[in-house]
Amino acid sequence: MNISQANALSIGKYLLSPLVKLTDSGRYAASVSVRSGRGCGTHDRIFRFVPSFATCEEATRYALIQGRSLIPA
Repeated sequence: MNISQANALSIGKYLLSPLVKLTDSGRYAASVSVRSGRGCGTHDRIFRFVPSFATCEEATRYALIQGRSLIPA
């Protein structure tokens, strides 16, 4: 299984990092890291999503969209 990290996206005080993993079935699984804070006060949450995707690009797009919805306005 290969894991690749797409470019991170900075939104305000948050850093979104989509993570895409090629599964044994040949489809892609999406996750996103939502990081806030700096130094010792850094807080990072990882969210994994149930749908699988045919392409890496679809999985990355989905992870970023879901990550944006998790950030407070």
